[in-house]
Amino acid sequence: MSDSTIRHGLDYDPKRSRWIPWAFVGAFAVIIAVNLVLVYAALTTFTGVTTGKSYDRGRAYNAVLAEAARQDALGWQARVTLQDGVLTVLATDREGLPVGGRVEGVLLRPLEGAELRLDFAAAGPGKFIAFAALPGRGQWEARLRLTDARGEHLDIRQRVIAP
Repeated sequence: MSDSTIRHGLDYDPKRSRWIPWAFVGAFAVIIAVNLVLVYAALTTFTGVTTGKSYDRGRAYNAVLAEAARQDALGWQARVTLQDGVLTVLATDREGLPVGGRVEGVLLRPLEGAELRLDFAAAGPGKFIAFAALPGRGQWEARLRLTDARGEHLDIRQRVIAP
């Protein structure tokens, strides 16, 4: 009997199990490669931050709530539509009567950082239009402010779809 048979009680071949350490090395190499890909993706894609100075805005949230209550008490409603490159705003008060004044604002694509300034014109009582030559199709956010002759205002945020 050979020395290896006496040690293990079987026929032992040292060359037969050389692959086992390399299997561990390979498994760890795969884990490290996947982690490096995930780290790269995390550092080079969208950060998720859409609001600058979010801490300061959070501390001033009572002012945001007070402004929302003021606008609710005002009772104005606005409907924004986008059709054939024309953005239309229809504004009414609590009784359904048109609200006059002026509208100003922008169309935004927050993820891309695209912003398009709008020049509104009155197109009738409570109706305002602006021509919007959008550089791309898809979802846009209208951020507008309607101000009447007394200085009362309504902040309007509404999503529109550009075909």
